[in-house]
Amino acid sequence: MHFTSENRLDDGVLERAFTLGEIPGTLWTPGSGPAPLVLMSHNNGLPKADPRFVARARYTASRGYAVAAIDAAGCGDRPRSAADEQVRAELRRALQAGEPTDEIFESFIGPLVENAVPEWLTTLDAVLGLPGISGRVGYSGGWTALGIRLAVAEPRIAAAGFFAGGFVPRAQREEARQVTIPLLFLLQWDDEGNPRQRALDLFDAFGSKEKTLHANLGGHTGTPGFELEDGCRFLDRHLK
Repeated sequence: MHFTSENRLDDGVLERAFTLGEIPGTLWTPGSGPAPLVLMSHNNGLPKADPRFVARARYTASRGYAVAAIDAAGCGDRPRSAADEQVRAELRRALQAGEPTDEIFESFIGPLVENAVPEWLTTLDAVLGLPGISGRVGYSGGWTALGIRLAVAEPRIAAAGFFAGGFVPRAQREEARQVTIPLLFLLQWDDEGNPRQRALDLFDAFGSKEKTLHANLGGHTGTPGFELEDGCRFLDRHLK
């Protein structure tokens, strides 16, 4: 892991950009440690530098957590293949035409998840090797499909907060039954791009004995700010 920049924020949080081979990422750590680790993902294609995402990461770090984020291949500043560009163009065309998009998402998100998981596990190993970061790990993010796969594949992940705002491929919907860690699931009731019943069915499918659903009125980007505080209280219960 090679750190490429360092910035101490007003609240004492240390923000450091890093590279891990070809993987670009950011690590936020609190002013004092030791700190449990939260892997924080953005929804597929949204860069880790997105202001809303950065604000969430900084707030979580200010609450005493180390927060790690990386860009998936083809996302953020990472180059896209010709195949990626073709799928994205097809998706934009279908959305503009009002045509069904599930199969396009399926062909795009499924491979993206499979390719991203090894990179997240490599990042997890590298961050846990740093001083001042403990072994209890949480997951938080809008890329629910990735979170499901990681929760099944990685026993060090002890709790997860998911946002029901992204497409979840069939493979991960089936894997949801194998997820048994404590969950907090956020749903925007009027999310224009994500069918409500599909999100409710996914919540029902999770195998966790402790799972909580928070549903709020509003569209895709309208999650109330207080959910960030509630999410940290959820992490406090399970990681500290």
